[in-house]
Amino acid sequence: MNNSQHPEYQYLNLLQEILDKGIKQVDKGTGVSTYSVFGRQIRFDMKDGFPLLTTKKVYWKGVLHELYWFYSGGTNIKYLVDNGVHIWDDYPYKIYRELVERREAEDMTKEDFIDRIGKDADFAKVHGELPRIYGEMWRRWPAKDGREIDQLAWVVSEIKKDPDCHNAIVNSWNPEYLYAMARPEEASRFPICHNMYQLNVKDGRLCLQLYQRTADIFLGVPFNIASYALLLHVLAKVTNLEPGEFTHTFGDVHIYENHLEQAREQLTREPKTFPTIKIADAVKNLDDFRPEHVTLERYDPHPPIKGELTVAGGYNKKLHASL
Repeated sequence: MNNSQHPEYQYLNLLQEILDKGIKQVDKGTGVSTYSVFGRQIRFDMKDGFPLLTTKKVYWKGVLHELYWFYSGGTNIKYLVDNGVHIWDDYPYKIYRELVERREAEDMTKEDFIDRIGKDADFAKVHGELPRIYGEMWRRWPAKDGREIDQLAWVVSEIKKDPDCHNAIVNSWNPEYLYAMARPEEASRFPICHNMYQLNVKDGRLCLQLYQRTADIFLGVPFNIASYALLLHVLAKVTNLEPGEFTHTFGDVHIYENHLEQAREQLTREPKTFPTIKIADAVKNLDDFRPEHVTLERYDPHPPIKGELTVAGGYNKKLHASL
């Protein structure tokens, strides 16, 4: 397949653009450099297959369980740890290290910390929690009168009642808990990255557009594409619609300095045919969905390309406390 035929080239072309033209910036919290561009968009029609990228193997188990974790309102990493998914381990451990530095917690390695999260429910209840992240904002947005607003249930209901609606938006960006806008004791230590999505029905097909304010194109974006495409399929199932187009809109999209060689390697590979997924007919309503209801078929990617995660973003005491 050539550049004009395979939808994966949208991703690869953006990766190449960042390598060629990206502006160097430095993360204030970590000192790590990135190369970035601003304001880009790619789109995938589900008629062309499920956009699980093929030029490197994407961690499908992680995509599936993370999406369910968000979808079900989860905020504690114990669910992920119990299912062998460790993509979120660094964030609660970073918070735990703050306690250790204040001598309010026992010093332990990340491996020992995660092992205890898995084995000790009481420890996990305290130290595995990441409040005010996606699951809570999607399903239990805190209202000023004490209510919890289930945004995801609302958009499903809205689409069923009015397929022509233009207001089916789920927002994860709550200024009350972010950066210098928050009280320091309530500020989220995790950066909300993919912060808003909108659903829209066109010609009997459910479409989804994601706005992602900051995007790690090598490690994160392949995961984000698959996650929101999966969400689109699940929501199409519960609204009795066909899955349509996923549009991925970026703010700052960047590549970390320690991923440059891996990105160049990925660009030498030719995309393969996208896989397909099926959602079981048992999924009739929003809360019927479980990970075991998803079947991925005919995924034949190139081998994985490893890259180190940079734990960046979120509230930074030195940067935000004085503002």
